[in-house]
Amino acid sequence: MSMLETVLLPHNKVTLALHRVRDGRGRPLLLLHGLGEDAARMSTIDAAWAGPVWALDFTGHGQSSVPMGGGYSCEILMADVDVALRHIGECTVLGRGLGGYVAFLIAGARPSLVRGAVITDGPGLAGGPVHVSSTTEFSAPVRSGAAPDPMAIVELSRDARPASYALTFLRLATHESGMDEPITSCARVSPPWLEAITPEAGVLTGVSVQEALDIYATVQ
Repeated sequence: MSMLETVLLPHNKVTLALHRVRDGRGRPLLLLHGLGEDAARMSTIDAAWAGPVWALDFTGHGQSSVPMGGGYSCEILMADVDVALRHIGECTVLGRGLGGYVAFLIAGARPSLVRGAVITDGPGLAGGPVHVSSTTEFSAPVRSGAAPDPMAIVELSRDARPASYALTFLRLATHESGMDEPITSCARVSPPWLEAITPEAGVLTGVSVQEALDIYATVQ
């Protein structure tokens, strides 16, 4: 799918590609892709949203820069999203796989700007393909010197993502956002970090992606 606009945003020594997928009126929706994927994969999502829709290429993915020497972490990707938020402002975030985990983190780190984070299945949700599931297969070829950066695949697939760490971000999102359920999990795969937060107050389950978006569209 062709994008309406691509904005290049400086972030330390890399440049991030933020794509405007659809126009609209109201709060924006930000789409975050899975490990080894790019914004084009997310732009095909079939979900209704009245506001403008944006999709971000993480560092080392899609049209964003590939840094020399690796050094990837989910916190680096969370900082990518923080840069995007400075451009588009308050929004709801929908993430697939690794993007779902990063959506969850940014909901805790920037609770005043993220009005709902939706987690869905996809590559990298459980830390990478070392965890056996039908949803952790990469959909893009890995080519040396091009995106997706092989270092990103290796380093982010080894991410342990401890449950206690996730609970800290959940508490930040719940206490600081003013929302009853700032996180929604629509994932069928449940890695330890997601198992830890699912029974907690502040996490909505048992709804579809569209139902979650409909709920967050009404949040002030």
